[in-house]
Amino acid sequence: MAGKRQHLTVDELCEELGIARSTFDDWRAKGRAPRCLKLPNGKLRIRRSDLEAWLDSCMENAA
Repeated sequence: MAGKRQHLTVDELCEELGIARSTFDDWRAKGRAPRCLKLPNGKLRIRRSDLEAWLDSCMENAA
């Protein structure tokens, strides 16, 4: 994981997954997005470990 940030912004997550912000917002509203941390300023961050676990769960569901 060298060179990868441990906490991603929503924009960074969307760029990495190649999705629109509206898609992320829709997934989050439906409870289908990776776990998010809400900072005191209201901004969201996603732990890389939570993203990796979420991606693994998506692969299992696709099988």
